[in-house]
Amino acid sequence: MAKNQLSGQQKAAAVIISIGAETASKIYKYLKEDEVEQLTYEIARMSHMSTEQQEEILENFYQICLTQKVITEGGIEYARNVLEKAYGAQTAASLLERVTKSLRTKAFEFIRKTDYKNLMTMIQNEHPQTIALILSYARADQAAMIIAELPKEIRLEVVERIANMDRTSPEIIHIVESNLENKFSSLMSLDFMEFGGVNYIADIMNNMDRSNEKYIFDELARKDAELCDEIKKRMFVFEDITCLDDMSIQRFLREVDSKDLVFALKGANKEVADVIFKNMSNRTMETIKSDLEFTHNVRLRDVEEAQQRIVGVIRRLESEGELIISKGGKDEVIA
Repeated sequence: MAKNQLSGQQKAAAVIISIGAETASKIYKYLKEDEVEQLTYEIARMSHMSTEQQEEILENFYQICLTQKVITEGGIEYARNVLEKAYGAQTAASLLERVTKSLRTKAFEFIRKTDYKNLMTMIQNEHPQTIALILSYARADQAAMIIAELPKEIRLEVVERIANMDRTSPEIIHIVESNLENKFSSLMSLDFMEFGGVNYIADIMNNMDRSNEKYIFDELARKDAELCDEIKKRMFVFEDITCLDDMSIQRFLREVDSKDLVFALKGANKEVADVIFKNMSNRTMETIKSDLEFTHNVRLRDVEEAQQRIVGVIRRLESEGELIISKGGKDEVIA
C-alpha cells in the first residue's frame, strides 16, 4: 500500500496498530461510537505496511501531537517559534494550519451537522459581525451557500469581516454559541483561538458558485483591492492545475469522475488540457479525447460545475495530505 494512497482514517489506523492493543484500548474510550466503528473497520482491512511507511506516519503523528501541546501551553506565536526551530518555517506553518483547523471544529460542532437552510434561518437576522463569526466555524460549503443567499448589502460586509478576523476569546465564542444552541458548551482551553481570516474566506470562495464569486470580487475590488488580491492569491481555481506537480495531478485524476473531466476539459484552456493529458495513460487519454469529440452543446454552467467539483476533489486530497498545492508556485518541496 503506497503512502500517498493512504487516507486520513488509514493513517490513524496505522498509528493505533503501532502503539499496541493495551494502549489502543485506552484511546478508544475517548472516541465517539462512529469513530470507533470507522477506525476498527480500517484496522481490520489493513494487511501490511513497510517499516518506512510506519515510521513516517508515526513521525507525522508525533509532530501533530507536539504542535497541539505547544499551542495549548503557550499560544499560537509560541508554538510557531518552537516548531520553526524544530522543523523549519514551511513545515511549522503547515502543522499550525492543520492543528488550528482541527481545534476550531470543537466550537459550534452542531452547526456543521446542520442543513444550511436551517442555519440560514437561525442567523439571517443577526448582526454581520455575528454572522461572520458563526460562518468562520461552519463548513466552507455551508458558508458559501449562506453568503450567496444573504442580501447584497450584507454579503460583502460578512466576507470582509471573515477575511479580516484574526482571533477572539473563548468567552465571546461561548456567548454566541449559547444563543444558538443552549445545550452546547465550548470545550476550548486556549487563551485565544485563530479562526476566520484570509485563508478561510479563500476556502469559502472556492466553494462559491461562479456568479456570486464574480459579484463579491468585483465589489470587494472597488472597496479594498488589496484584500481582494490577497484572497485570490490563496484560492485554488481550476486553471491552477498547471501549478501542481505530476504526482499530484495523477493522484487527483484517480478520484475524478470521467464525465466531470470531459465537461471540465470542454471549457479548459490548452495549457490545462495539455498538463492533464500528459499525466494520463495513452489508453485513458484516447478515451477522454474521443468522449470530448462526441460531446456537444454543453452548457457553460455544466462546465463550471464540473470544474468546481474537480477543484473540490483536489482540495480534499490536499487536506488529507494526499497531494500538495503550491501557493503561487513558490512553496518549497523536499523530495
